[in-house]
Parts: sequence; structure tokens; C-alpha cells
Amino acid sequence: MYESLLDPTSELDLWDAELYGPPDRAPAPDASLHELAGHELEAFARQRRLAVAQEYRLIGEILREAELEPDFWTGPDPTLDPLWVDHRGRTVSAIRKERRDFAARAAAADVALRLRMSEATVRTRASHAEAMRERTPRLWSLFLAGRVSEQNAVTAASLAATLPADACEAWATFDARVVEVVEVLTPAKFRVAARAAREREHPESIEERHRRAADDRGVWSAAELDGMGSLGASMPAAKARAAWSRIDAIARRLAAAKGEERTLAQLRADVFADLLISGVTEAAGPNIRAIVAITVPVLTLLGASDEPAMLEGYGPIDIETAKQLAGSATSWIRVLTDPVTGTVLDVDRRTHRVPADLQRWIQVTQATCVFPGCSRPARECDLDHRLDWQYGGTTSSDNLDPACEHHHMIKHGTRWESYRCPATGVTWWVSPTGMRSASDPAPF
Repeated sequence: MYESLLDPTSELDLWDAELYGPPDRAPAPDASLHELAGHELEAFARQRRLAVAQEYRLIGEILREAELEPDFWTGPDPTLDPLWVDHRGRTVSAIRKERRDFAARAAAADVALRLRMSEATVRTRASHAEAMRERTPRLWSLFLAGRVSEQNAVTAASLAATLPADACEAWATFDARVVEVVEVLTPAKFRVAARAAREREHPESIEERHRRAADDRGVWSAAELDGMGSLGASMPAAKARAAWSRIDAIARRLAAAKGEERTLAQLRADVFADLLISGVTEAAGPNIRAIVAITVPVLTLLGASDEPAMLEGYGPIDIETAKQLAGSATSWIRVLTDPVTGTVLDVDRRTHRVPADLQRWIQVTQATCVFPGCSRPARECDLDHRLDWQYGGTTSSDNLDPACEHHHMIKHGTRWESYRCPATGVTWWVSPTGMRSASDPAPF
């Protein structure tokens, strides 16, 4: 063990416990090796914290500079031209604010591709860095010195950002309180301490804050492995507790029924789904109604293969589930594929809502936004002309890409560019910094 500290050819003296009894006079012979390994581990941990902190610092600086000096990302300011006129009737201040926003978006996209992370993560890290730099400077210094873990720094930054924008005194006292414990508490315990500090220093009453926080309530879902999915919600605590209590009570009543074999956790999940889908528990049969796109290998459809079907926006599902969804959906698109080449053989045109053939084809062949790293489904995207219509671009599959509103705006509002390689058919994006990145391959 401890290959970095031990000479593999060395020999250690062994303590003869039977002859001498327990070694109470001195530590075990290899205790120093444990200590050295511990020190080495601490050194690596600090190096990692230093690197993470510098990453936050640089991300924050890049996005801040992009907003301060947007010309690099968006091109020259048109409002400086004495002959400039905005045909949409916007004011100079509105134009300049939009340019700053576009510059920050373009810079975030550039950083995201370099670090292989989402743009949302880049923007979040920049905001955390800005919150620490501005509102908790003492914590920020400790973070940059490698003395604070990323988890604790993010917790403090998130809480500091929720203090009022004009509460400088509250920022300072919050900063002073958290630096007393930020280096010694584990993330779980620090969250409790930091929340308590934030509560003590917040100048507004909790009633006012609750009314404002309730405006941000919402529901979200995510695809999980093995045909599963998760569903979450943010709501007032009283409602959340009441909903949990009802789900738990129903699940426990079902658990007491004779012959029930499901666990309490399984019962809660089933009750939750049944209540939301049909309004009652133990609803029979699938009650999901959706517009879905299902890719079915032709031999699977004929019963000659067990290759799974593909559910748009999720991935592989079993053929029985695919048939059930298709049977209960009000509108669905079936795509038959060759089992060897994967070539599309047929696109079912029998849908309730009939989109243009070209739009449907692009949504099938390009499942998500064409910008690298973006997972927005193609059906929720704009169809972007790579070569603008006004410059002679055609409305054809060779010139159209699905682009979410965010990346569509980046392409047309900044110096980001895209082009498709005629030899490979791959769409490439070029950042204002000159970095080139190909669109992501199909996930499945």
C-alpha cells in the first residue's frame, strides 16, 4: 500500500504481541506511513480546491468582461453610427442592454464547450463567483486560497445571493459568521449553520420572503435508467407536507391489506403516480396521454427480434411499453428502421396534429437542438436556416437545423457561426474565439 510513499523492497519490523504485549510505548511501526499518506491526501485535496476555485474565478471574469466589453462577442456597437436607425423602434439603452446579454450568452457557450459542461452550469458558476466576490469577500479569499470546499463555497454563495441587493451590512455580517465555520464543518452541517446565519441576518420578515419564494414554485421531470423516470416539485412547505402526509397515509393503508407485497417506498411511488394521472389510487391500465415519437426496428415489429424501441426524448424502451403508449396516445409518429443499417424505411404520416413533412423529417433525423451540448428536443426548437433566407438560403433539409430559442438568438445576435461539412454532413460551430466544435452525435 501507499505506493507513492513506500519502497517496495524495504522490510518493516513486526511487533511480537504475544512476546511483548500491546505496543503501548510507541505507535505501530507503519504509523508514520499512514501519516505521510494522510498528508499527501490533504495536499492533493488542497490542489483540487485551488484548481476549482480558479475555475470559478476565470469563468466569472470571462462572463463579466463579456458584458463590460461586448464588441468582441457581438461586433461593433451599431448605435455609435450617427446614421443608425433601429427599424424596430428600440431605444439606444435597450439595444446596448441586449448586446451585453448576447455577449454573456456567447461567452458562456464558448466556455461550456471548452469545459464540456452545460451553459446553465457555466452561468451558475459565474453567478456564484460574483456573489462571493461582491458579498462575501472574506469567504472568497479563503476559497481562492484552497481552504474551502466547493460544496461549502456554493452553499454560502447561493445563500448570500438571496440577501437583498442593498443590504450591504447584512452581507458583511453573514460573511463574518460563515467564515468562522466554513473550513471545519462538513457540507451537511455547514448548510444548517449557513442557513441559520442567513436567517438571522436577513432584514426582511420570513412572511415577505415566503410570498416572493412561492412565485418560483414549479414541477420538473428527468429520465432515469432502466425505463424509469423521476418527478419533483417545489411548492410552499405546508402544501408539500400535506401532500406527503396524504401519500404516506394511503400507502400505509394499502400496506396493511392482506396479500400486499410491495414495500412502503414502492407503494408511495404508485400512489403518487395514480393520484396525479387518474385522481384515484390503484387505477387500472396506463392513463398516459401524450404526443410521442417511437422508433421501432422493423424486425421487432414483426416479432423476429427483441431489439428495443426508442422513445423520443428518453431512449430505449421495451416493445410492449411502446405498443401501449402508441395505442393510448392521441397522436404518435412511428419510424421504421432497417435492423442492420439503421436507415429510416418509413415515416408514419397518420398523426392527429399534422406538421409539415419537412419539419417532421428534421425532428426525426435530428432529435435535439443542433448546438453542441444542448438537449432541447427538436420539436421544441425553431428550424433555423444555416444560410439565411435573405442571403439565398433554401428551405430544405440540407439547410435547416433545429435550434432552441437560446442558441438561435446566439447565432443571429453574436459572432458565433455554424456551417455543415458537405462531406460528412456534420454541423460545426465556430466561437468568436476561433474554437470549433461539432454538433453532438445522436444519443441513440
